[in-house]
Amino acid sequence: MLKIFRKEGQKGFTLIELMIVIAIIGILAAIAIPQFVQYRKRGYVAQVNSDAKNAYTAANAYLVDHPTITSEATTDLVAGGFSPTTGVTTAVKDGADMSNYTITCSNVPSLGAAATPAVYAITGGILAVTAATQ
Repeated sequence: MLKIFRKEGQKGFTLIELMIVIAIIGILAAIAIPQFVQYRKRGYVAQVNSDAKNAYTAANAYLVDHPTITSEATTDLVAGGFSPTTGVTTAVKDGADMSNYTITCSNVPSLGAAATPAVYAITGGILAVTAATQ
């Protein structure tokens, strides 16, 4: 089909052939780039939710080993086996006792200020989970 654009004895691509290839690449890029951005945001949200769950598990493990503790700190989570993910901020808000505390995980630089953090709130020993969203 493309032989109709070539003269006898010429080598290389014609301008029309190159323009068609560039147009195809542009169309593919217009479709792929927005999808890639959404994939990354979903990955960051999953990362924050995972860190919150891991922090909660580490807090429980630490409390089993130290049942008389009256306050919780982020460093205690590391002692309980928590390994925070780079870029995710994890904070523990102490309550009156260890049956009341809150774990909050967020990743504002990657998700933007409008993102809601993942929150594990323990009140009276009952867990309430709010998953992170974008």
